[in-house]
Amino acid sequence: MNPLICPACSAALDSRSRETSCPQCQARYQIRALCPTCAQELERLKACGAVDYFCNHCNSLISKRAVQFELTPVEA
Repeated sequence: MNPLICPACSAALDSRSRETSCPQCQARYQIRALCPTCAQELERLKACGAVDYFCNHCNSLISKRAVQFELTPVEA
């Protein structure tokens, strides 16, 4: 999985939750995980420290490496 990059300043972002803030410029973003096949939002499955993704539209488990992430700015 490629690290998420802040569009404002190009710093690395933490992608472990659905919302993150840039450690460098403090910009806040909502993170959406999208299916690489159908571009629908994925369901995040957490168990024992592992995170997996499931597409309800395709009815399939999606590898973390294949997930497409979309950043949406959060207004303060």
